[in-house]
Amino acid sequence: MNVLSYVLVYRKFFLVVFTLLVLLPLPIILRTKEAECAYTLFVIATFWLTEALPLSVTALLPGLMFPLFGIMPSKKVASAYFKDFHLLLIGVICLATSIEKWNLHKRIALRMVMTVGVNPAWLTLGFMSSTAFLSMWLSNTSTAAMVMPIVEAVAQQIISAEAEVEATQMTYFSGSTNHGLEIDESVNEHETNERKEKTVPVPGNDAGKNSSNMELEKNSGTGAKYRTKKDHMMCKLMCLCVAYSSTIGGLTTITGTSTNLIFAEHFNMRYPECRCINFGSWFMLSFPAAIIILFLSWIWLQWLFLGFNFKEMFKCGKTKTVKQKACAEVIKQEYQKLGPIRYQEIVTLVLFIVMALLWFSRDPGFVPGWSALFSKYPGFATDSTVALLIGLLFFLIPAKRLTKTTPTGEIVAFDYSPLITWKEFQSFMPWDIAILVGGGFALADGCEESGLSKWIGNKLSPLGSLPVWLIILISSLLVTSLTEVASNPATITLLLPILSSLADTIQVNPLYILIPSTLCTSFAFLLPVANPPNAIVFSYGHLKVIDMVKAGLGVNIVGVAVVMLGMSTWIVTLFDLSTYPSWAPPITNATMP
Repeated sequence: MNVLSYVLVYRKFFLVVFTLLVLLPLPIILRTKEAECAYTLFVIATFWLTEALPLSVTALLPGLMFPLFGIMPSKKVASAYFKDFHLLLIGVICLATSIEKWNLHKRIALRMVMTVGVNPAWLTLGFMSSTAFLSMWLSNTSTAAMVMPIVEAVAQQIISAEAEVEATQMTYFSGSTNHGLEIDESVNEHETNERKEKTVPVPGNDAGKNSSNMELEKNSGTGAKYRTKKDHMMCKLMCLCVAYSSTIGGLTTITGTSTNLIFAEHFNMRYPECRCINFGSWFMLSFPAAIIILFLSWIWLQWLFLGFNFKEMFKCGKTKTVKQKACAEVIKQEYQKLGPIRYQEIVTLVLFIVMALLWFSRDPGFVPGWSALFSKYPGFATDSTVALLIGLLFFLIPAKRLTKTTPTGEIVAFDYSPLITWKEFQSFMPWDIAILVGGGFALADGCEESGLSKWIGNKLSPLGSLPVWLIILISSLLVTSLTEVASNPATITLLLPILSSLADTIQVNPLYILIPSTLCTSFAFLLPVANPPNAIVFSYGHLKVIDMVKAGLGVNIVGVAVVMLGMSTWIVTLFDLSTYPSWAPPITNATMP
């Protein structure tokens, strides 16, 4: 084994050692708390960006390094690893576990797709809408993993239906009649006329070009064959719609994605007097943005891969083609496999609705919420209180009776099984995310205790001379670029303390910078490795990296543009962003010795 191969094999080990040694002069030479905290920050940032260590393992480093540097005592660092966020996460995972266990998510997705119809454009919008809705309440990863098999089945059914139509037309042209293939004469006649028009020779085009579009393409990833290039484009379109809509849907609720939760916990800890970020307020600011991004992304993807024919889409009374009927049939069959809605699904749905209503009505802002009933203890009850209340019910409400057979042959009930068990909950609980977020909170606390946040804020104060909209645009583009190569939770955890200090230093409402930055952290659309939903759809083999880059670049531009639009329109009406608020800390000058 030569030296280069040896280095490649143990590259992660060498990267860890190299990072620790190269940055070591920083605390040794300067010998200040700010420098020691900066050393810890740079080491953790490097490990998070390169994933030299698992993300959650890297998140434990503040618990090791801060006590050794004398920045924070071990007990205080440890307390940062379990916050209100974790209680909220536990309650939400209880709901997600029950939804997936009893297949309620599949029923919702299929019903929404059946509602929009089988026209390819509307079908795509149906999949995007259902995926986005599920992603509001489930993790983006599990949503994409659940919807993709359904999308794949529909896509393959459309391809096989077109092949059947092709065989029917060839029989018709040959002059023979095969009654077994006479599926729908009116539809066949319509498609035959369309095909005759498409196959009329065009001057200037050679036979090779005309026939090339009809050659079978073979997908090296799955071995699937595409009759035409259009079939391949349709598969690409459906895959990307699932990946992107699962991410876009997660923007809508605080619990929809971990980055939203991290922002809410960081903001409420740093600015406890604000009390303006809760489930209802976040939904009102993010829902319009998510809807606009979803709709524009649908138009962009449809135009990029299949073209966008408004006349065909909105033509009323048009007879369905055979492939559309086949597509509708496969969706209907998948829905029928679920059978009639069961008691467990009904209870889960009711608890889901009750949780959402309690979240919205806790402190809606424009009217007193139910939290006013506990006015003696303002701010004590949070969204995590609701999540825990509903989450505990999933372990209490019976799902089915457990029976046994007695020696006499009689079947008797001896116990009951709840909607979810602790073992099932554990299998769904993302403990790695919980530790990662805790490490981010510990890192933020260390930056505050050491004075590093103030020092960074002062160094960034010259940015205050720039227009606010330009500062927002720069921070949004920075976050969007970084999140393509680093995990979303690591990106937002790393940047929130820095951006908060920047806002405090230049005397801009922190929400003005933190909200768009948080939203843009989810815009990881360019690469298969950017986030798990991208990787899931890429694994089906229909896409190439260049396909995702082209499509993702457009969606990224749409996302940043919509966020910028929101910050100057409806989001401004929700929060007073024009002045530096009283709940933000006063400006204090701090310099690094």
